[in-house]
Amino acid sequence: MAEPSDWSLLRSFLAVVRRGSLSAAARATGLTQPTVGRHIDELETGLGVALFTRSQAGLLPTEAATALVPHAEAMEAAFAALVRTARTGGDARQPRGVVRISASEIVGTFVLPPILAGIRKRYPEIIIELVLNNRTDDLLRRDADIAVRMIRPKQDGLVARRLGSIPLGLYAHRDYIARFGLPDTIDALAAHHVIGFDRDDHSARSVASSQLPISRELFSYRTDSDVAQVTAIEAGLGIGGMQIAMARRNPALVPVLANQVAFELDCWLAVHEDQKDAPPIRAMFDGLAEGLARWISEGGR
Repeated sequence: MAEPSDWSLLRSFLAVVRRGSLSAAARATGLTQPTVGRHIDELETGLGVALFTRSQAGLLPTEAATALVPHAEAMEAAFAALVRTARTGGDARQPRGVVRISASEIVGTFVLPPILAGIRKRYPEIIIELVLNNRTDDLLRRDADIAVRMIRPKQDGLVARRLGSIPLGLYAHRDYIARFGLPDTIDALAAHHVIGFDRDDHSARSVASSQLPISRELFSYRTDSDVAQVTAIEAGLGIGGMQIAMARRNPALVPVLANQVAFELDCWLAVHEDQKDAPPIRAMFDGLAEGLARWISEGGR
């Protein structure tokens, strides 16, 4: 009989629940499909219950499986915390270990590299991992140690520090303006090519919904990648929002409705309260806070 406490079985179980098939779970875990299937069989035998039923949509969790998910996820988080604690320990005089940072595409691509280079000079024994996404739950799931976020993290168990506000505006390339002209009112945007989100509208609505008629139908160029939106603006595909400091670096970009549309993003740095005092995490948190606050105060220069 299998031991239900065997983490490899539970890891495969969660992967199948989240992915809906053995093949997708195998790709997510790096295991083979037969291995994942064997894990599910062993777990069902050990627990004495059926965990999945087959359907045209794939493997569907049974009621018993659904009831197990929160407990399995708690074990997943505990195991991840154990690994992270082991990996991020070190001598306080020279912090060493792995620190995983989560940030948006824009911040991670255009803002953090020079800041992280400065931190590397001070703490050469810290290994940096950078993951780019806009999720707010990665700290609680222990998918990251530190997160740079454009909205205030509200989950319990997190320590967050506000670093300042980043101004944004609408911009278009001068080639686009030469061909299509400039809108003179917000309502006139509907007659233009506007760049915006595809399926993930959370960040856009949270920032600009009070000033703009934000909806997917407004956009003639849709992508959920922030970097892809910026490069589309710079290529002349249409009008889109971007950080003013970034836009000023490109003399071919022209402000659009600058007197009518202006909004800001708050910049927050967050860490899980259980990890904030680990030497490498503390060193990285302080270095990021210093670097980002300086970058914001200097207008992104």
